[in-house]
Amino acid sequence: MSYRRPAFKVLSGRLAEPRRFIHVVTGPRQVGKTTLVQQACDSAGLPVQFASADEPTLRGAEWIAQQWEIARLRCNEQGGILVLDEVQKIGGWSETVKRLWDEDTRRKHALKVVLLGSAPLLLQRGLSESLAGRFEVLHLPHWSAAEMSEAFGWSVDQCIFFGGYPGSAPLIDDQDRWVRYVRDSLIETTLSRDVLLLSRVDKPALLRRMFELGCRYSGQILSYTKMIGQLQDAGNTTTLAHYLDLLSAAGMVTGFFKYAGETVRSRGSSPKLQVLNTALFSAVSNYRFDEALKDREHWGRLTESAVGAHLANAAASGQCEVFYWRERNREVDFVVRARRKLIAIEVKGGRARDVLPGMQAFAEAFKPDRMLLVGGDGVAVEEFLLSPLEKWF
Repeated sequence: MSYRRPAFKVLSGRLAEPRRFIHVVTGPRQVGKTTLVQQACDSAGLPVQFASADEPTLRGAEWIAQQWEIARLRCNEQGGILVLDEVQKIGGWSETVKRLWDEDTRRKHALKVVLLGSAPLLLQRGLSESLAGRFEVLHLPHWSAAEMSEAFGWSVDQCIFFGGYPGSAPLIDDQDRWVRYVRDSLIETTLSRDVLLLSRVDKPALLRRMFELGCRYSGQILSYTKMIGQLQDAGNTTTLAHYLDLLSAAGMVTGFFKYAGETVRSRGSSPKLQVLNTALFSAVSNYRFDEALKDREHWGRLTESAVGAHLANAAASGQCEVFYWRERNREVDFVVRARRKLIAIEVKGGRARDVLPGMQAFAEAFKPDRMLLVGGDGVAVEEFLLSPLEKWF
């Protein structure tokens, strides 16, 4: 892949600086973390030791020490780089990294360290505790429509349907093969090797059904009580909320909460389900590209999910917070808060609604800085998806 994401410049600049921090590159599977790090290391011109812990059986902490020692031996007068991929899969990884990093700091070794892994799992397993003050994070979200368009020449409609997995791009002319790739290499691998392997899940089958439910109902508000009605052996609402958090951490499906001006109240609301990559929506839906385009309601739901994914990935990178708003029979699709500003976004598509647009009611209650209509006679869907979020602030 010759295309270089904007984060390439950021990481290359950090590797060119004197050794200060452990560089942590995080994000979902198959978004180009490894490729980006390899590109940045190549541009640094330093000896590199690259090792991956992404194996079916978990490695031990001694493996980190072995790789670290090899990297030390390869250093030249300018230093060297150690890259550990999927490091969060190693038990006790953070304590081992801390010990070795502190040893190098005392001895004034110039070895630079880059860790790769899925963001929330990595953060929850040691960064904030063992490695406090020693790291900085660079998060890579799913590829945007602008990136897929620039790298592969896709139209916006193709970006909406096929989503943002660069590895799937060569397969879209054979849609049966594309679906198998997304289901087997992305969905199943993420569930089995990133979620079930690293987290306690008492009901794996329920987790998988929860994922499928999130895809089918993407863009819709669904209470946990209604989810229990849709799922067999669903347990309680706490279990479903936990599984939704795990799916969100893996970059698959998340839930937006109701905007109420108070975070505590928002977290207590029913979630609006949202796929983080519309490829997941399409692969589960069994629609082909041409069929989806002709079905106005389905395409409307898919378009709203594409807008939601665009916002959710910006939120995952720390650019904003995303909510929805609904009061009685009035609804605002997305509420975005960033830089002390508030934006209400309504997506005009073909999907049937059981509520009325609520922009005016929301404006009276919360006085947003901007009200934005996407689609119809508002901002074109193409313009919105191809633009960085900061444009609208």
